[in-house]
Amino acid sequence: MPDSHDIVILGSGSTAFAAALRAHALGARVLMIEKSVLGGTCINWGCVPSKTLIHAALFYQEGVLGARLGVGSGGGPVDIPRLMAHKDEVVGFLRRSKYLEILQSVPGLELVRGTGRFAAPDRIEVEGRIIRGERFLIAVGGFPRIPRIPGLDGTPFLTSRGALLLKEFPRSLVIVGGGVIALELGQMFQRLGTRVTVLERGPRILPPVDLEPALAVEEALRGEGMEIVVNVAICAVSGNAAEVRVETEREGRRETFAAEKLLVAVGTAPATAGIGLDAAGVATDPRGFVTVDGQMRTTAPGIWAAGDAVGGMMIATVGAREGIVAVDDMLTPGCGCTIDRLSAPMAIFTDPEVGMVGQTEAEARDAGYEVAVNVMPVAAIPKAHITGHTAGVIKLVADRATGRLLGAHLACHRGAELINEAALAIRLGATVQDLANALHVYPSMGEGLRLCAQGFSRDVNKLSCCAE
Repeated sequence: MPDSHDIVILGSGSTAFAAALRAHALGARVLMIEKSVLGGTCINWGCVPSKTLIHAALFYQEGVLGARLGVGSGGGPVDIPRLMAHKDEVVGFLRRSKYLEILQSVPGLELVRGTGRFAAPDRIEVEGRIIRGERFLIAVGGFPRIPRIPGLDGTPFLTSRGALLLKEFPRSLVIVGGGVIALELGQMFQRLGTRVTVLERGPRILPPVDLEPALAVEEALRGEGMEIVVNVAICAVSGNAAEVRVETEREGRRETFAAEKLLVAVGTAPATAGIGLDAAGVATDPRGFVTVDGQMRTTAPGIWAAGDAVGGMMIATVGAREGIVAVDDMLTPGCGCTIDRLSAPMAIFTDPEVGMVGQTEAEARDAGYEVAVNVMPVAAIPKAHITGHTAGVIKLVADRATGRLLGAHLACHRGAELINEAALAIRLGATVQDLANALHVYPSMGEGLRLCAQGFSRDVNKLSCCAE
């Protein structure tokens, strides 16, 4: 009996569900294959649980700030079991309401449990069942990358997944890596009472982030007591459940860092091994990410890929849009559907939050633009003094000839909210003058974008409140 589906999707995370719902809207029947927990990384082990704990740590820090202002005491003990139960409750609610209930209520959407592997370009084997099809989407996501470090195999260590499942927070923590996950989780642990040391092999933390926002975050983290060591090579690790030791070399000197726990946070690897890509004729790059074109088509006819499995920005919203582009290309061939990554905003949930969209200053110059740049301290925003969150910077990059906004890169309180306005401006081809003339609520953090845009042509320090 032939299978009664139009599209087969490997995975059931945010990318897979976005693609499935798009396919359903276009009248297609979809079969999803999932070997693990419904909802994938973002809902279960990534965005949702981590940001729940990060936001709780922000509440704690706000209590400390409030105590300095004479409001409350702040800094009391953390009820970790209650906090983790809250995190689990949030994850359970969103998994149920955004995935399970949708799966149960959408006709023509089916889920098969088990590990799917391509047996050929037109069929997948799942627990002994052969599923044939003409259109496949690889949306298997990724998992924490484990580097080759001498001694790591015999040393207990955490990844981002394990760190979010701890029943007790460690007294001290060494983190290998200075990227997004390392700093988000590191600040969360630091604020909730753990002594945190970050070891980054490069010259600064957050290497992909434009210089000024990255340095602003580093300054803020150091100010909260986090130890950040850069230009450090990891030579070996050792230890047991009571203590771990990280042997390093920096500027020709050996140094050992010891802590109760070790967290390895050096990026994400694609979950593409063992799913039969060779049998399907699907090419990957040397790191295992699936090779795709602008329509998310792989090197094998009839097979598309999207999300963390293809690399790129590796954030949930972009993965979901990639899944939609793939389905549109499947069901409406020749539509020319693509994803506009330049207008896709990204945030890092440290405090100050990092927001970025469009081209960095270096990228804009490499693209041939003669750029105009303005960098403004967050302390120039009146609302920052009201809230007490004056750390950070806002940086705008524009085409000098036309004034068109090319990029926005910021580190500030609520930066993940501010960056959405900049993303819309870039998508619509707005100029810095458009942004400078747009009225904003006063006082608000969002006013920072307007002030920074005004700073291209005037000294904002000499503007009175609400001045045009």
